[in-house]
Amino acid sequence: MTEANKDAVDAIIDQWAAVRPDLETAPMAVFGRIYRIARAMGDAMEKAYAGYGISRGEFDVVATLRRSGAPYTLSPRQLSATLMLTTGGMTGRLDKLEKAGLLCRKPDPHDRRGLQVTITDRGLALIDEAVAAGLEVQRAALTGLGDEEVTVLTGLLRKLLAGV
Repeated sequence: MTEANKDAVDAIIDQWAAVRPDLETAPMAVFGRIYRIARAMGDAMEKAYAGYGISRGEFDVVATLRRSGAPYTLSPRQLSATLMLTTGGMTGRLDKLEKAGLLCRKPDPHDRRGLQVTITDRGLALIDEAVAAGLEVQRAALTGLGDEEVTVLTGLLRKLLAGV
């Protein structure tokens, strides 16, 4: 690898090699890059969704309802489980999204103690635009890779994820 091809993670690996040549730093090279990619893409996605007046976390709630299919309704408990959020964290997001008119909460007709969360027509239109904008940001990030490389990377990441 030439100096011109080195990135910030390579610099960290080189520093460790200088002070601890006994360390096998291949895992650091992989996860250092994954962490940096995730952080950069998280920031880029946050920026993309901000144009729609929502955060990434709020996007996740509305997108989960959208992905659930018509009638786009889930319980707060189902949303919390899908998004790995506490019920308190979910309540805050639901409050903000309901106030913005993107979803509504109604009593569950099958459980007197339960609620159902449903995406509104406004929320449906917004999420369809926001998901397309987010995918465009992600597509742009992959422009340096060919279709076959994206397929290989997807498979490798799936395999890595299954192992953690």
